[in-house]
Amino acid sequence: MQIGIIGTGMVGSAIAFSLATAGTAERLILIDKHQERAQAEAMDISHATPFTFGASVIAGDYDDLKKADLIIITAGANQQPGETRLNLLNRNIEIFKNIIPQIIKYAPHAILLIATNPVDIMTEITLRLSDFPPNRVFGTGTVLDSSRFRSSLGFHLGISPTSIHANVIGEHGDSEVLLFSSAIAGTTPIAKIAAQTNIKLDHKIKSIIDNDVRNAAYTIIKGKGSTYFGIAGATQHIINAIIGDSHTILTISAHHNTAIGNYQNICYSMPSIVSKNGVEKILTPAMDSDEQTALEKSAATLAEYTKKALTAL
Repeated sequence: MQIGIIGTGMVGSAIAFSLATAGTAERLILIDKHQERAQAEAMDISHATPFTFGASVIAGDYDDLKKADLIIITAGANQQPGETRLNLLNRNIEIFKNIIPQIIKYAPHAILLIATNPVDIMTEITLRLSDFPPNRVFGTGTVLDSSRFRSSLGFHLGISPTSIHANVIGEHGDSEVLLFSSAIAGTTPIAKIAAQTNIKLDHKIKSIIDNDVRNAAYTIIKGKGSTYFGIAGATQHIINAIIGDSHTILTISAHHNTAIGNYQNICYSMPSIVSKNGVEKILTPAMDSDEQTALEKSAATLAEYTKKALTAL
């Protein structure tokens, strides 16, 4: 498989390194408006490939994407300390207005995976600009947030996060919704696990976990300037589902033409079946009434900003 990565900042280069060293792609094409940066990243990553699977990693241009099966877009302005993902919107729309026509020209049959923030709105923007079918345009969504949720629950309960199944849905951002009500460890609801192990999991503890997950990016950005390892791992996981045609359920951000509350024709994260065709099916998870209300509020936020964003096209 040939994979293109547009944008070779910290996120793009971390994803490229992960894909190259995991043997995910036979050929990686790195593209950046700063060609020297793309060349340097391609060279650096290439020097690691003899120790792994020997993937071909090149710095290229858009015409090198002609045989690409999958294109990952990470290009965009960096989120600064104290800045929300939504603050990036106008800057990143202008960037995408230059990128998407090139993809249409050279790779009209590729799957597009969006990792640029605000990812839900940028996914909808990409869908509108490209006119690709919705199954072939989706964002990394809350796959990373769900991983953070699992990690935090695992730490609190003293259980490996690999044994925990817990989802974050809605916006990849401040209005995201942590589904405590349906979270399980093994086959057992986390509330029962907590009771059996004499670990407190009351409203106060849940609020701490929620805060840790919801504000993880802000904490990381404050400490080291940007987040990149976590999203690289999440992106690798999504691409594994595509390449392996595994029909894995992931909380990617996809287009919804049915309403949550009164809001539709927007992108947000829900558990979805992902295969070689992209998004096969969007699923509705079990939610309690508070989580349903929170999801509707998240959809309202995304609808408001998506409407504003579409006026810039």
